[in-house]
Amino acid sequence: MRPLGVCTWTFGPLPLPEVLERVARLGLEGVELLGEVEGLKPAQVRAWLAERGLEVFSLTPANVDLAHPEPVVRGEALGYYLRLIDFAAELGRPTVSCHGAVGRVAPLASLEAEWGWLAEGVAKVCDRAAQAGLEVVFEVLNRYESHLVNTAAEALRLLAQVGRPNLKVLLDAYHMNLEEADPAGAVLEVGPRLGLFHLADSNRRGLGRGHTDFARLLRALEQVGYAGPLILELTTPGPNPFTPVKPGDYLGVLERDLAESRAYLKALGN
Repeated sequence: MRPLGVCTWTFGPLPLPEVLERVARLGLEGVELLGEVEGLKPAQVRAWLAERGLEVFSLTPANVDLAHPEPVVRGEALGYYLRLIDFAAELGRPTVSCHGAVGRVAPLASLEAEWGWLAEGVAKVCDRAAQAGLEVVFEVLNRYESHLVNTAAEALRLLAQVGRPNLKVLLDAYHMNLEEADPAGAVLEVGPRLGLFHLADSNRRGLGRGHTDFARLLRALEQVGYAGPLILELTTPGPNPFTPVKPGDYLGVLERDLAESRAYLKALGN
């Protein structure tokens, strides 16, 4: 069985120890940690995880822009990623994720130029990660969240252009539901270059609350030999898709969906 984790950002502004306590109570094995790590010390985070029997599987970045036309903005984004790599190295070498700027859905310069800047920045991130013995995954987002790298095929194109062996692909069932004609086929297309997998149903709710064929996706993961963690990235219904905080008891809804998703995957044999 693949270990099951959850993205910490989906719990909103709770202190990290409280998030980890809730994750442990839900019976999950670990987390994908939001990379807003200023003020956090890797040794302290390791202790919080160990106290609750949890692992950190991956780090997801804050919203920075490696493809921005302004060199200063790109430089700030790269500096952020290099600090995140250093943090990850001290934390225990989890996978580090990167992606396009969330919320920017159109190019500010030419698409070709922005693609080039993105590839250049990701290459530099991968080089620092390689020095630290870390793997990097590039997350494929849907077109309503980011304008660069929206499909598995585009992710493979980026990998080919960057040309770094420690760069792999992060696929997400929710984003694939919007972008891929055949989500399971996209998993097969990426094959052994799949480095991490996110789960949410077609409406970004718990598994079984939408129309995604998770049995077929899990079979595809088996076919490509993916044995890494499955990371739940669920949000509750409500306005503003870029924040987990919704009107009402969003934490109660989220935790119910997480518990249902765990049981759903167990019933499917994971």
